Amino acid sequence: MADPYATLGVARTASEGEIKKAYRKLAKELHPDYNKDNPRASERFAKVTQAYDLLTDKDKRARFDRGEIDGEGNPTAPYGFGAGNGGGFRPGGGQFDFSSEGGDFSDIFEGLFGQGGGSRPGGGFASGFGGFGRRAQPKGANTPYRLAVPFVDAATLAPQRITLGDGKTIDLKLAPGVDSGTQLRLAGKGQPGPGGPGDAIVTIEVQPHRYFTR
Repeated sequence: MADPYATLGVARTASEGEIKKAYRKLAKELHPDYNKDNPRASERFAKVTQAYDLLTDKDKRARFDRGEIDGEGNPTAPYGFGAGNGGGFRPGGGQFDFSSEGGDFSDIFEGLFGQGGGSRPGGGFASGFGGFGRRAQPKGANTPYRLAVPFVDAATLAPQRITLGDGKTIDLKLAPGVDSGTQLRLAGKGQPGPGGPGDAIVTIEVQPHRYFTR
């Protein structure tokens, strides 16, 4: 998995200012608007933005430095296994609370032991964990984007247009109350994967106005 520090070309001890400076430089070089005939530049732009979003989030950066999540923000040890805290089925204090009312653990067991476990020979939960069976194919990674929205557009909810990494443009509708940090999810517009494409996550940044404030 890509190292966000290496992606931005900064040291692990880099300050937030150094990270922002490195991102601005790379974003200017790789932005899709300036590289319409270079799909590789668009792919790198998406990875650079993803790395920037992770490293400027103090909590995520700390978790990455501790090895708890990877460069895409995904847990490195799902469901608590191998996390050095006695994960698994510990009596009286394991990672799963089977006594929760209304809990449906079918998805958990399908994810851990393969779909259709049961009585299928050589796999599944009922066979003593012998062979985990078929595992669900993972979707592609989510692709982060940042969209600068003029103050008046945010106030009037004017439609916005964004260019994705593949060069395609999409018109977005702003919701009432939109502010900097608001995120929009575009299903299926992320990176391709065996289980289908991930999503595009658009983070809104409302630009300041010369005279008006919220």
